[in-house]
Amino acid sequence: MNISYNWLKEYVDFELTAQEVADALTSEGLEVGCVEEVQPVKGGLQGLVIGEVLTCVPHPNSDHMHVCTVNLGEGEPVQIVCGAPNVAAGQKVVVATLGTKLYDGDECFTIKKSKLRGVESNGMICAEDEIGIGTDHAGIIVLPETAVPGTLAKDYYNIKSDYVLEVDITPNRADACSHYGVARDLYAYLVQNGKPAALKKPSVEAFAVDNHDLDIRVTVENSEACPHYAGVTVKGVTVKESPEWLQNKLRIIGLRPINNVVDITNYIVHAFGQPLHCFDADRIKGGEVIVKTLPEGTPFTTLDGVERKLNGRDLMICNREEPIVQPADSRMDFAGVFGRLDSGSTETTKDVFLESAYFHPTWVRKTARRHGLNTDASFRFERGVDPNATLYCLKLAALMVKELAGGTISSDIKDVCAAPARDFRVELSYGKVHALIGKEIPAETIKSIATSLEMKIVGETAEGLTLDVPPYRVDVQRDCDVIEDILRIYGYNNVEIPTALKSSLTTKGEWDKSNRLQNLVAEQLFFHKNTVLQRKQKIVSLYKEDPFQLPLRRQFEFAFILEGLYVRKGSSDSGDI
Repeated sequence: MNISYNWLKEYVDFELTAQEVADALTSEGLEVGCVEEVQPVKGGLQGLVIGEVLTCVPHPNSDHMHVCTVNLGEGEPVQIVCGAPNVAAGQKVVVATLGTKLYDGDECFTIKKSKLRGVESNGMICAEDEIGIGTDHAGIIVLPETAVPGTLAKDYYNIKSDYVLEVDITPNRADACSHYGVARDLYAYLVQNGKPAALKKPSVEAFAVDNHDLDIRVTVENSEACPHYAGVTVKGVTVKESPEWLQNKLRIIGLRPINNVVDITNYIVHAFGQPLHCFDADRIKGGEVIVKTLPEGTPFTTLDGVERKLNGRDLMICNREEPIVQPADSRMDFAGVFGRLDSGSTETTKDVFLESAYFHPTWVRKTARRHGLNTDASFRFERGVDPNATLYCLKLAALMVKELAGGTISSDIKDVCAAPARDFRVELSYGKVHALIGKEIPAETIKSIATSLEMKIVGETAEGLTLDVPPYRVDVQRDCDVIEDILRIYGYNNVEIPTALKSSLTTKGEWDKSNRLQNLVAEQLFFHKNTVLQRKQKIVSLYKEDPFQLPLRRQFEFAFILEGLYVRKGSSDSGDI
């Protein structure tokens, strides 16, 4: 999983370099494969500055070019020949100075002093696509009048280099499948190592219902597969390109921006690990969402354009079934896995229904395997997402849609929860901590690590702690799991390897071996005391002597008889086993 260094800084304060962050995470068990420097815009807008066009006259040897003098903020104005139809005096523009490297895909070219139809040109006034911040090539970029000549373009557009950390997530660490999840682990590391740190995330206190113009009901028929489902509507949205900051965040981690609404859902799944889905509200027939299974063999066309046959245990997000609705129109989504081809938001979408849910990991995993589907959503659902993040992420998504796509929140949150998620109660013994780790760790250190990992101390004695582990830690439900967490934050390297080896040079002799066998027989006889009392007469008559006075070989044979593993017929005392 790709983690952005700058994105990580939004959730936890730290002064570590990218490599130091990688080393810290690796020491905690979140192994970082590599650290790569990346730029949201290829070349990082190096060599590009904001300029002001002072004069603009027609080119003497061309009917479409213009000769411009441009103020670059310092030194003498430079002369640049520009072929854009919209260039004019008084404009604030982006200028590629001499020596600047511009990129067209994998190709790179350098701006050099040149002559265009006999007129000298000392730079280039740029369009969006020429510097990589957009796709428009109809004309040059014209900036607002407030732009200051001489300002570096990378500062004007707030382009910063970033680092991508490739974190190898093990199947048990579902809690770390997001930037915030990794930030939680990094925070615990910083606290343990005495570094100032604070964990934070965006507030959703501003969430409020604007009106009730678009009410869509929610019914969950299978609460085993879907213990928690929530949804809300946003009416009057405008689906368009996302702002640059959001596009850059997604590009950095290897995702392709699609539109503002879809990008918001992708942002939240990688920010907080909660998959979301955004439905076109006009396609929800009957004004109701139903979470249920459908009959075996029901056809369903997913977003990849492939028609699939449903299994009877594939959980589906459906419309309300009405007689006038064709069966093919009632299914909208593979719950937690994949959406239907025509159920999502497009440029024509005006109203949306946002879904946030907790689906049972086993149901999602089996559906994903049956149909050969592996998505960002299924990857997280089948490992176990945070059941307490459902409403938070839904509110954050609604606020972001309202901000970036417009519209109004037009319904109350429809929240269907079979039972609230409970913390895992764990009894932790200091003695067991020391025994398993192999080192005595101070009780205060143990408590500090536990609380930094968001475990609540609900009881404390001289012998240990009673902890409530948050439900997003699906891998921590036993005392040994807590001890593992304590050890990885404390630091494996902080557990010293003993310098002395304690051993004995005494070897076992025949007496030791004989004694071991006698002890084994004695244990068997003691364990089967009641059986011995019941069967003593039978065994004595078989051997014609007390079994406790038999030779060792016969005692061993007798033990096997008691176990029912060896049955001897006849009354002879002779013969080998």
